Amino acid sequence: MKEIKAYIQPFMLSKVTKALEGIPEFPGMSVYDVRGLGRGKLMQKVRVVEHVPKLKIEIVAKDEMVDRIVETIQKYAHTGNMGDGKIFVSSVERAVRIRTGERDEEAIWSPLRDE
Repeated sequence: MKEIKAYIQPFMLSKVTKALEGIPEFPGMSVYDVRGLGRGKLMQKVRVVEHVPKLKIEIVAKDEMVDRIVETIQKYAHTGNMGDGKIFVSSVERAVRIRTGERDEEAIWSPLRDE
């Protein structure tokens, strides 16, 4: 399993979400409002550095889905301007569904059921 973290422009969220929902067996995502600044902002000659609003998307996915998810985010979050964002991928060692105690992939991808 991998965790994908993507920092994107807030106005690109609906476009990215719609594209990700089109991926078969897409596991879902969490979205957070965040603020930060990148190297480009630090290089500007300004006295007051303001943190720029971004959205952070977090997705835990099966290894074989990662490339497609990353490519989709990159394609649909792209404007060609500075500040489009970044995508990071890291390994997930363990997952536990609190309600059922299911672990690892079963905690993320078990079929929906009414219990």
